[in-house]
Amino acid sequence: MSSRISLAPARAAHVRASGVHLSFGGRPVLAGVDLVAAAGDRVALVGENGRGKTTLLRVLAGDLLPDRGEVHRAGSLGVADQQILLGGTVGDLIDVELAAVRRALADLEQATEALSEDRPGADDAFAAALADAEALDAWDADRRVEVSLAALNAVSDRTRPLETLSVGQRHRVRLACLLGARHSVLLLDEPTNHLDAGGLQHLTEQLRAYTGVVVIVSHDRALLADVATTVVDLDPSSDGRPRVYGGGYAAYVEGRRAERARWESLHSEQMAERQRLADDLSAAQNRLRDNWRPEKGHGKHTRATRAPGLVRAVHRRQEELEAHVVAVPPPPKRFTMPELPEYRGATLLRADDVTVAGRLERSVAVALDSRDRLVVTGPNGAGKSTLLAVLSGDLEPTTGTVTRARPVRIGRLGQESEPSGRRTAMELYAQRATESAPGLGELGLLDRNDVHRPLAELSVGARRRLDLALVLASQPHVLLLDEPTNHLSAALVDELTEALGATSAAVVLATHDRQLLRDTASWQRLAL
Repeated sequence: MSSRISLAPARAAHVRASGVHLSFGGRPVLAGVDLVAAAGDRVALVGENGRGKTTLLRVLAGDLLPDRGEVHRAGSLGVADQQILLGGTVGDLIDVELAAVRRALADLEQATEALSEDRPGADDAFAAALADAEALDAWDADRRVEVSLAALNAVSDRTRPLETLSVGQRHRVRLACLLGARHSVLLLDEPTNHLDAGGLQHLTEQLRAYTGVVVIVSHDRALLADVATTVVDLDPSSDGRPRVYGGGYAAYVEGRRAERARWESLHSEQMAERQRLADDLSAAQNRLRDNWRPEKGHGKHTRATRAPGLVRAVHRRQEELEAHVVAVPPPPKRFTMPELPEYRGATLLRADDVTVAGRLERSVAVALDSRDRLVVTGPNGAGKSTLLAVLSGDLEPTTGTVTRARPVRIGRLGQESEPSGRRTAMELYAQRATESAPGLGELGLLDRNDVHRPLAELSVGARRRLDLALVLASQPHVLLLDEPTNHLSAALVDELTEALGATSAAVVLATHDRQLLRDTASWQRLAL
């Protein structure tokens, strides 16, 4: 099937992708993507970093042509990708994003003039222009943009040069424009970046009320749980094709678990059958060898006459083994939390009235025993990361004291990775691991290629997975995790969350992740 993108001027918004394949440099990125979305549908694209989520958005937008397959889109298009204009002013950016609105109003004005002059075909032209303007609710677009600018805490001064704004401010201005424009089709790539709690709430409300088609890429599981009606999973599957789950994010989570269980079962069955065939061949070969070896009291002729049948049996079993194909590839490994030590009889770690000048102004007291669970919350700048650094011993407090039991090991996952180099993930893990720590491959965090790749060549997501592995390598009694869900897939975060709830170690989380906060609602809270 040849590739084709069709842009229809239909009134009813929809997006349809059929059999979309795309490769870069011979490496398949999209393999057989099928997607159908109509007005009111909100489609989430999920998967690990590098699975083609942003690429699929670009294909749907028409920026990339697929190698094979078709894409059909109807209605006006709004796109929030991870790139943004630098030139011009806030007003210029608003005009760019409201171009469809401005065009619809201009067309309606021209159609009205033609109608007043009773030109041929003016009635039909006016009806079409009015329908387009009504579909966009064009007359109220600027007001809606102003409302979203305020809700997202974005700059509303239209004369302000974009180059004077931070990256986050520019993204918030554009997002406000797109929400106000009410395009028929809205494509969003990580729209929650740079949003505070109020902005996240506004975005959630706007998307839930959106009357067009929304296709969204986001690692924010709370947003996906709140707004998605359909989930397209681009992660590997048993047959290599993406999976589409209806019923929202919760249905996707359950469907993914069931799919994974089927995959593991099918692979195990095929491997067991292959092992059975191999055992049968080995047994037949042993019988052939033994029967060619004469024993005392038996004639060589009698044994030799049985040899042709044994040879045929060996050949038959050899052919059966060669014909048996393991059609189901091995599923990716699940994250396996290592057995972390439990220390009884004393408090693991205790901080009394600690402060850090300019970073943690309010004094904090914390006491942790094995299996304790604590979530540290607060706005940016409140001192969450600073507190975790003080508890780990990486930062000295200005006031107060920190006491750590002498045999206790503390592992801290920061928000930033250590400097990269030519060392491989395996080499670095081996340097950190205790004698009782599992091998890096046993954790299920990195694939075989990444394990032996220099750190500088790892993707952001793979490096974050390695950072987590390095923390676990020391078999800590206390885990201090600063925004642990950053750059991790939804599937891994779910597995990690479950594991943290069951480990014997004490666990302290500092996070803004709304879904993680929901999932740890029973944990003790420390609000800074």
